[in-house]
Amino acid sequence: MINYGLIGCGMMGHEHIHNIALLPEARVTAVYDPVASLADHAAKEAGGATVCASIAEMLAIKDLDALVIVSPNHLHISQLREIRDTRPLPILCEKPLYTDPADVAFLQDLIADYPAPIWVAMEYRYMPPIAALLDQAEGATGGIKMLTIREHRFPFLPKIGDWNRFNANTGGTLVEKCCHFFDLMRLILKDDPVRVMASGGQSVNHLDESYDGQVPDIWDNAYVIVDFAGGARAMLELCMFAEGSRYQEEVTAVGPTGKIEALVPGPGRFWPKDLGDPPVPQLIVSPRSPKGPRMSEIPVDPTLLAAGDHNGSTFYQHQRFNAVVRGEGAPEVTLEDGMWAVRIGLAAQESAQTGQAVSL
Repeated sequence: MINYGLIGCGMMGHEHIHNIALLPEARVTAVYDPVASLADHAAKEAGGATVCASIAEMLAIKDLDALVIVSPNHLHISQLREIRDTRPLPILCEKPLYTDPADVAFLQDLIADYPAPIWVAMEYRYMPPIAALLDQAEGATGGIKMLTIREHRFPFLPKIGDWNRFNANTGGTLVEKCCHFFDLMRLILKDDPVRVMASGGQSVNHLDESYDGQVPDIWDNAYVIVDFAGGARAMLELCMFAEGSRYQEEVTAVGPTGKIEALVPGPGRFWPKDLGDPPVPQLIVSPRSPKGPRMSEIPVDPTLLAAGDHNGSTFYQHQRFNAVVRGEGAPEVTLEDGMWAVRIGLAAQESAQTGQAVSL
């Protein structure tokens, strides 16, 4: 049995609990959240986990095997530091890995010295339609030259303490929300970026909200263009006031021999019941010769859909992380991957604010 400690018991924390419960010989045995009601609720969801008053108390539990960090973004680094200094267990750390460029030095030390595996939670890699695109992209395109990721989705959801309404806590939308997509760009293109150009801002959402006299400054839309060392280019189109869309994410890769697209619906619980069943993910391959798109559905196991909002990807991620905890292989999403994703997001925000391209 692999025993997990969960740090952070909000909505995403519950998704981790539900997906860990689907693994054989895995359970959440300890939880911590500074909001006692959240911790108590999560403990019950986990089947009677121990509620800890602090991370230090959790780390003192003898039979703990791994940790999952699901706390607000700006707390990740201090919690990683405490774990490193107290009891360096295997860690699955939610994205974004960090929010402040000053934290890079600590993370570089962590890469060099941390004695256990750390996996950065980039769930989107493991969505079945995106995984299918990853598997078939090279053959379908003949080598990707252009990559487009479009996310048209709902606004940021309410969070405890409203922490996600302010850039100081989240790192900014292009870090908080979009690090997933910058990670996918590097993964799909098998290359690192050299230049970022962006335009973005807050146009619709949260403008009439106020928290202790402060108006949210979190952005709700952007375009980001990323040039890669090998000559490919990628673009992100983000809109967070487009929840009426049939598909939430659309990933398109094009090369000299054809195009491949993955279409991913949003959370099924948000789909209007009067419209019938939610959309099924699709993969579309469109060769240049002979012309004619070929569409296939990529259904997701209903049990996995019921366990969270990410098209089954959280389960597949935990399945692989669990194997690493057992000593089988190494993290597929490394600290370096997590750092790159944030670095691109920060560069995109700088470009949008200054009107200048940012070299990496």
